[in-house]
Amino acid sequence: MISINNLIIEFSGRFIFNDVSFNINKNDRIGLIGRNGSGKTTLLKIINGIEKPQSGIISKPNDLKIGYLPQEGITLSNKFLFDEVKSSLSELIYIEKQIKDITKELEKRNDYDSEDFFNLTQKLSEITHRYDVLGGYNIEGEIEKVLKGLGFTRDEFCRPSNEFSGGWQMRIELAKILLKRPDCILLDEPTNHLDIESIQWLEQYLKNYYGAVVIVSHDKTFLDNITNRTIEISMGKIYDMNLKYSDFIKAREEQKQQILNQYKAQQKEIEQIEQFIERFRYKATLASRVQSRIKQLEKKELIEIEEEDTSEIVVKFPEVPRSGALVVSVNKLSKSYGEKLILRNINFELNRGDRVAFVGKNGEGKTTFTKILARFEEFEGTIEYGMNVAIGYYSQNQADLLDSDDTVFDVIDKVATGEMRSKIRSLLGAFLFSGDTIYKKVKVLSGGEKSRLALARLLLEPVNFLLLDEPTNHLDMVAKKVLKNALMDFGGTLIIVSHDRDFLSGLTSKTYLFKDKSIKEYLGDISYFINTYCIDNLAQLNSDESTETLKSEEKVFAGKDKIAREEQKRLQREISAAKKRISKIEDEINSLEGEISNLEEDFANPEIINDFELMNSKVINYSQLKKQLEDKFHEWENLHNELERLKTITDY
Repeated sequence: MISINNLIIEFSGRFIFNDVSFNINKNDRIGLIGRNGSGKTTLLKIINGIEKPQSGIISKPNDLKIGYLPQEGITLSNKFLFDEVKSSLSELIYIEKQIKDITKELEKRNDYDSEDFFNLTQKLSEITHRYDVLGGYNIEGEIEKVLKGLGFTRDEFCRPSNEFSGGWQMRIELAKILLKRPDCILLDEPTNHLDIESIQWLEQYLKNYYGAVVIVSHDKTFLDNITNRTIEISMGKIYDMNLKYSDFIKAREEQKQQILNQYKAQQKEIEQIEQFIERFRYKATLASRVQSRIKQLEKKELIEIEEEDTSEIVVKFPEVPRSGALVVSVNKLSKSYGEKLILRNINFELNRGDRVAFVGKNGEGKTTFTKILARFEEFEGTIEYGMNVAIGYYSQNQADLLDSDDTVFDVIDKVATGEMRSKIRSLLGAFLFSGDTIYKKVKVLSGGEKSRLALARLLLEPVNFLLLDEPTNHLDMVAKKVLKNALMDFGGTLIIVSHDRDFLSGLTSKTYLFKDKSIKEYLGDISYFINTYCIDNLAQLNSDESTETLKSEEKVFAGKDKIAREEQKRLQREISAAKKRISKIEDEINSLEGEISNLEEDFANPEIINDFELMNSKVINYSQLKKQLEDKFHEWENLHNELERLKTITDY
């Protein structure tokens, strides 16, 4: 489907790609991996046509459709969310307008025996068939399904797109790509702005997708759950295997060991040849043999080995000061920004040594609560900290607190003590600072570089209560491993806000779900939480009754006022009646759609087309049925809105 041939890109004397070739086939699920800076994003841009290679050919059919989600740089209009997403379906919108215009034109005319009238009916038949093939009659339901799967609520469908935060705008762009159904989807770190539920929904969607998918991600679990092929970029070359990520890594380790053995054997051979040359260089009787050995060396294709593997770097926190048995106690905490309530009547307690994960959809208050615990936000309620609690806090904007005139090396040098002073360069290497980059000043670093540096510094600070907000967003696989290993040995109390399942696995022993301004405790790690909550919730998202079931889940959350028993019964009766009316309307909609479909088949029947009176009657009937269908959809939507309102009142 897409062929990359002899790709070459060189930058500052280093090959990003050195004569690289591979194909992307129709049903491939490719995980594109490699250290940060290896060229993954560049390769996606080249495939999409945004950038051009210095040399090489990218071959693809002219009609091939590619959907590309970048890491950043998304800009959206002020259209409502639903309209913004639908606006990406340009062909459907164009056909809808054509159908509407032709139908109106036919209703006004009575020249049934004219060639022009006949041509119009023919065109109407063709475009309605195309509209059906593209899924036009179900598109609004598909849009709603995708938006809900990515974490949007129905209430947000009429919110201007440009009012959403950057992370939510990335979700909007992702929804547009998925609904356009391109032949090949290119995703650059798609999970960075998704919560666990949305990630799981996206996994299911991509696994069943009919086209090719190429994913750049540092989320090991995400890659394992989707991909059937892995391509690693390393030192200008690629290593391509039909294996998911975990299996690929095992195979590559074996391959690297083989290459290392070959490298050692070759180096030994070269050393022996060089010794022969040096020893007999000036003996006339052996001149021909010496020249033969020199030519042998010149022709030898040298084996290259991988760069130093920093994944084995061991970083340990300094010995933590011992805190009291109770680290923090929160009582009836609430938080609002203006009139917007974020958290309500939160009760929460941590003891020394607790290791907790905060999960939930973006905007549910995880970051806000973490900032409150770190003493960066005001709140209502009470918080008591235990004796000798020393807080260490990391967030994306925490990097802005670094001294802008310090170099990268200075930042770590100021806090490194003991044996870590001899490992500063190794630590910086693990967090992707090497060579001359360690002498860059903080003020010239990118946002991602600052975040990595702030995180590296935090590993060396003597704290006993550590709060980390999305610490893995700017880290590759190696750096994440270094951080996780350090946290596994951390002797204090830990809170992590993260959606990275592999990173959290085995690292925490409690999980708190943030939802509907409240929190719920799960006494287990992320795997336990997924098995007890997310699997059921994912199934609900894919069912027609998802909203109803999700509302019943919410009954477990504290802090909700209960209405009187009799009032509850009355509202339940209204809910039941609304469901029955909705079911009846859905039957009527199905019936109308069947009649419309039959008429569209008639429009393709030459016998009917040539009977002008019959054709005119069917066109008029078609227009009336379309109007009835539109009215029924409007009635169905109003009933659904009413049902949602009733369910909200009853906490159903």
